Amino acid sequence: MTNISRNVQHFVHVILVVLHCFNAGFCTEVDSITSTQSLRDPGILSSPRGIFKLGFFSPLNSTNRYVGIWYNFSETIVIWVANRDKPLRDSSGVVKIFGDGNVVVMNGEEEILWSSNVSISQVNAIALLQDSGNFVLVDYLNNESTIWQSFEHPSDSIVPEMRISENTRTGERVEVKSWRSPWDPNFGNFSLGMSSVIIPQMYIWKGSRPYWRSGQWNGQIFIGVQDMYSVSIDGFSVVNDREGNVYLTGPVGFSFLTKFILDWKGNLVQSFWDKHEKNWKIIWSAPKNDCEVYGTCGTFGSCNYVESPICSCLKGFEPKHREEWERGNWTSGCVRKRALQCEVRSNSEDSSKEDGFLKMELMKLPDFAERSFATEDQCRSQCLGNCSCIAYAYDSDIGCMLWSKNLIDIQQFQSWGKDLYIRVAHSKLDHQKDIKKIVIPVILGTLTLCVCSFAVQGWPDVETLLILGVKRKEVVLLGDRSAVHMEELPVFNYGILANATAQFHEDNKLGQGGFGPVYRGKLEDGKEIAVKRLSKASGQGLEEFMNEVLVISKVQHRNLVRLFGCCVDKDEKMLVYEYMPMKSLDVLLFDEGHRSILDWRKCSAIIEGVGRGLLYLHRDSRLKIIHRDLKPSNILLDNNFNPKISDFGMARIFESDQDQANTKRVVGTYGYMAPEYAMEGRFSEKSDVFSFGVLVLEIISGRKSTSSWNETSSLSLLGFAWKLWKEQDLSTFIDPFIMNPSTTMEIRKCMQIGLLCVQEFAEDRPSIASVIAMLTSEITSLPAPLKPAFTERHASFFKMCNENRENKCTLNNISITNFTGR
Repeated sequence: MTNISRNVQHFVHVILVVLHCFNAGFCTEVDSITSTQSLRDPGILSSPRGIFKLGFFSPLNSTNRYVGIWYNFSETIVIWVANRDKPLRDSSGVVKIFGDGNVVVMNGEEEILWSSNVSISQVNAIALLQDSGNFVLVDYLNNESTIWQSFEHPSDSIVPEMRISENTRTGERVEVKSWRSPWDPNFGNFSLGMSSVIIPQMYIWKGSRPYWRSGQWNGQIFIGVQDMYSVSIDGFSVVNDREGNVYLTGPVGFSFLTKFILDWKGNLVQSFWDKHEKNWKIIWSAPKNDCEVYGTCGTFGSCNYVESPICSCLKGFEPKHREEWERGNWTSGCVRKRALQCEVRSNSEDSSKEDGFLKMELMKLPDFAERSFATEDQCRSQCLGNCSCIAYAYDSDIGCMLWSKNLIDIQQFQSWGKDLYIRVAHSKLDHQKDIKKIVIPVILGTLTLCVCSFAVQGWPDVETLLILGVKRKEVVLLGDRSAVHMEELPVFNYGILANATAQFHEDNKLGQGGFGPVYRGKLEDGKEIAVKRLSKASGQGLEEFMNEVLVISKVQHRNLVRLFGCCVDKDEKMLVYEYMPMKSLDVLLFDEGHRSILDWRKCSAIIEGVGRGLLYLHRDSRLKIIHRDLKPSNILLDNNFNPKISDFGMARIFESDQDQANTKRVVGTYGYMAPEYAMEGRFSEKSDVFSFGVLVLEIISGRKSTSSWNETSSLSLLGFAWKLWKEQDLSTFIDPFIMNPSTTMEIRKCMQIGLLCVQEFAEDRPSIASVIAMLTSEITSLPAPLKPAFTERHASFFKMCNENRENKCTLNNISITNFTGR
C-alpha cells in the first residue's frame, strides 16, 4: 500500500512538472531528473535549498560544454564534472535517465558521452542534487535507496560529507583526480587518495608514483602535516568501519564552508568561503616547498627547506653518487658508510660492540612503517634484536613503528616533529661520544674562565664581547646580557678583509646603502664574499649592526642571504656575506640597460622566492621575524636569479604568540612602509606583506614606487595600479619587457595579489602563507582588492612632515629612512 501511494505521488509530481514546462514553453530549472523529465542545455538542476547547481558550463578559454556541479553563490568553482573526457562540442547536450535506469549525458546525435554505469534490476530511478553537493541516483520504489552517487566518483574537489576511502580487502579507492589544465577538466596527472594497509596515510600521486605524503594518522592528526592540530579543531577524522573500509571524513557542521581542490599542478589547496567578503580565502596548501615533494632527497636522505642545499644524508650515511649529489640531483639518495655490526658478526671484529641508535629530533617519519604493539622501552629492544630493523620511532597514539626497508621521504621540521632513531654502527656512536668528551669540558672551562674574568674586571664593552664570545662552535653573544647561541660564525681579521677587497678599492665597490658601502672580495681559499662596511657617517650604528648579527645568524633559508661572519676592529664594524653575482634586484629592475634580462619566468620565480623567504621569517623559523625594510635593493640574486632577502638591521624578533608591536622609532624606506607603521609606528607580519605587495607591483611595472607616471599626474604607483585595475586596462601598467600573450593571465593574477597586499588596513591584507598559496595554485577566483593606501604621490607626505616640526622626515630612495620623535 505504501509503495502504491508513493508511486501515485511521484506520478502526480511528474504530471505537474510537465504541465508547468508545457505552459511556460520551456523549463530552465528543475529539482530532479526522471524518466520523463530531462535536463537540456542551458537548464539547471538545483539542490533543495539552492546551495548547489548542476548544469552545463564551459571552462575559461574554452567553448566545450560539460555537465558539472558548482556553488550557487560562487559559480566559477566547479566541484564535479560528469563528462570529463568527452566534452560536448555544442549546446545540444541533455542529461536524462536512460532506458536501463542509469543517468547519462548525451549529445544531439543521442550518443552517450557519460553514464553512471551501474547495473539496476528495476528501472525506477530518479536523479537528485543534494545540498551537500552530492548528485545521487535513487530507487524511489525502494525507500529511495541510493543506487549511485557522485561523492563516490569525485573530480578534483573535496567538500564536507564527502569521503576519501580505501577498501583494504579489495584495494578499491575513492580518489580525487586533478584536471588536465585550468581549461580542460579531463583527467590530469595527479590523484589524491588514502593508503591504509598498516597505518592510514594520505597521498598525492603523480601517475603511479607518490608526489606528496601526509605522514601517519595517529587518531588525532596526520603527523607529517605541520598545520594539523586535532580532530576537534580541524574537524578531520579517519574511520575504520571494520568491514574493510577506511575513510577520511571532512569537517561537517562547522561554522564555515570549506573545500579542497587538487589543482592541475598537483597542489592540494584548502580554502573557505568568507560570507562577509563574498570570496574564497586560502588557508592551507601542500606541498608547500620542495621538501614536501615525496622523496626529494632519495633513500636515507633528509630534507630541510631552511638549509642550502636542502638535502643531506642521515648521520652515518653518505651520497650514493657524490657527483650527482653536488649537482643538486639528490634522488639517488645515500648509502651507509659502515656496515652494521649485526651484518658482519662472522668476521673477526669485536662482536661485543653492538649497534646503537642516533636520535634525530623534530622529524617527518619515513614511509613504509611497520607497526608493533610494543611499549616505548620494548620498541628499542625489538628493533635492536632484529638485524633487518634499521630505524624505529614511538608515538603514544600509534605505538611502536619499525622500519626494515630503505628510509625515504624524511623531512626535518622546525617544530612539532617526531623523534626518529636511526640504527648505526657502534664506531659512529663512539665517535659522537668522543666529541662530547672533548668539546664539553673545553666549552665549560672557557665559559668558567670568562665568567671569572668578568666577575673580577666587570662586564667588557660590546665590541670586546663580540671578539671574546665568538668561537668555532658554541657562540655566546652577550651584547644585551642574554645568551644568544649561534653556530659556525667566524670573526674575521680586519687585515684579511682588507686584502680580500684590495684595501677596499673603489673598483670592488658593489654599491652603497644606509649601512655603508659594500665591497666584493675574494679570500685566500678562493671563496668570493661581499663585505658590508659600517660607514662612520651612517645613520645606522652599533644597534643595527648587533641586530643584524643576532637575527641573521639564527636563520637559514635558501631565500635569505647567508652571513659568513663579522669583524669588529676598533672603529671598524663589518659583516661578511656570501657574494651574489647578479647584485641586487633594483639594478636589473630599474636600469634600462639591464631590464631586458628579466623575462616573466625570472620575475615570477623572484616573486615566489621572496614570498617563501618571508614565509620562513614569519612562520617557519625558530624565531618570528619582521623584516621592516623589504625593497628591491635588499633582494640579492645569485647566478640562477634565485632571490635572497638581505639587510636585517631593522628586523625585529617577535614572541611566538605576538602579532604586532609598536615603536617610537620608525625606520624603513618611504614607498614601502605600510600606513599603520609610517603613521603610528605599528608593525606586524602585515606590514611586511604591504612591502611585498609594493615589490610585486614594481616588478610587474618596472617602475619605482616613488616614480611619477607623467609630469601632471598626482598618482603614485599604487594609485596608478588601482586606477588601471578598475578600468581593466592592465596593458598600460605591465612592463613591455615581460608582456606576452601567453603570460597575461598569470601577470594579471600577480597584480591582483599585489593589490591585495597593499590594501590600506592591515586586517584586509592576506598573510604571506595565503599569498604563497595563491601564487602557486591554479585558483583564479581570488578576492577582489580594496583601494590601496598612499594612492597619491609623496607630496602629501612632505606636507605632513612640515606640519609637525618634531618629526624628522627624510626621503632616501637608496637606503633606510629614520623617523624619530613619535
